[in-house]
Amino acid sequence: METTRTSQPGVYSGAMRAYLGGNAPEKYTGSMRVTEPSRFFVLDATDFIKMMNDWFPMAVHLLEGLFYGIRNSNEVIGQRERLLALGSLSAGLTHELNNPASAAVSATAALRNRVAGMRHKLAMIAAGKMSVMALEPLIALQEAAVERVAKAPELSPMETSDREDLIGEWLDDHGIRDGWDLAPTFVQAGLDIDWLDQVDEAVPDDTLEGAIRWLNYTVESELLLNEIHDSTTRISTLVGAAKQYSQLDRAPFTTVDIHELLKSSLTMLSSKIGAIKVVKEFDRTLPPIPAYAAELNQVWTNLIDNAVAAMGGEGTLTVRTSRDDDDCLVVEIGDTGTGIPQEIQSRIFEPFFTTKPVGEGTGLGLDISYRIIVNKHHGDLSVRSKPGETWFRVSIPMTPPQRADDGSAPDGAALDGSALDGTGLDDGAPAGLEANANG
Repeated sequence: METTRTSQPGVYSGAMRAYLGGNAPEKYTGSMRVTEPSRFFVLDATDFIKMMNDWFPMAVHLLEGLFYGIRNSNEVIGQRERLLALGSLSAGLTHELNNPASAAVSATAALRNRVAGMRHKLAMIAAGKMSVMALEPLIALQEAAVERVAKAPELSPMETSDREDLIGEWLDDHGIRDGWDLAPTFVQAGLDIDWLDQVDEAVPDDTLEGAIRWLNYTVESELLLNEIHDSTTRISTLVGAAKQYSQLDRAPFTTVDIHELLKSSLTMLSSKIGAIKVVKEFDRTLPPIPAYAAELNQVWTNLIDNAVAAMGGEGTLTVRTSRDDDDCLVVEIGDTGTGIPQEIQSRIFEPFFTTKPVGEGTGLGLDISYRIIVNKHHGDLSVRSKPGETWFRVSIPMTPPQRADDGSAPDGAALDGSALDGTGLDDGAPAGLEANANG
């Protein structure tokens, strides 16, 4: 993971915390690469420790307090951020999974009853006067009914009601008890009066009711199987979206389809989005881009969550992708909420700045998003807002930075703030300690 990139002369890298001696972990948490000829002043860590403690004992004391204070604060805040993200993800996912799972369980129980009813009705038909030759057309009608279920048209409520009336009257005229209870199933399966007439012609009169009910069980079973298939497919889709969202089993830096990331984030937040209208304006001509996929999902989550909160449960959320003149991929997330006051727009990317009530959020969402886009992807994150219309614009270069042969990180990356902090030494540094890193 790339944490810092700089071409500023005078930066320092390496054992920056050596002055803390044994009080700090004596290990490197990252590495540094240079891509241009550079000149460094190299100082042994032991000499650095002695120099700092002899020349600047009070500075060492203050720096030690600063180091541990920041580290402890980051651990506490980071833990809370992870818990909030995990809670939001798990709450949304369990809510979305519960509906199809409950539907599948209910449909399975109903299917068991229908299969038992089919066995019972088949026994009644077999015990009647129907010959084997007469049973064959009924089996053919059963197969035709199953095929019709798969091709059943979508009907309006008025059309559905009219067809139920017609079928209910037909069943009543032919002496089928409780025919009005069977009519909705036949209509849902796309069956009509003509099909019922074929059944009437295919079976003897004394077995018509048993045949109708047997075919009804067949149709209901097929509809229930479709419902179970739809429910389990929905569960599989949600699990796939969760995997895509969390980027499990994927390299941190990889080539990704930005639209898949956006769709997985919208799926994970669907319970929060609720009744808000979602408009997707995707430019499908955009190619996959090299990126830190899991962290981009964090950006989309933060931006969408803020947009949803600003709209208070109603409005329009727009997610748009495009390409700009600088050959960058652009993602814009807009909402029709209250907007961001002009006087605070310049502060929204500051750490810990928030407009949410006490106890909600930590004020790190937009700060983290900004650092992910600007520092890690070398892109840009900006906002324009007025009452009723707010747009966050994310711009990411489509051309990847030059990467190392081992694929561990882009060349020139300083991996960890302890290795390269991007700041120059003070002008008053002792002679011999001045570094020059032209690369």
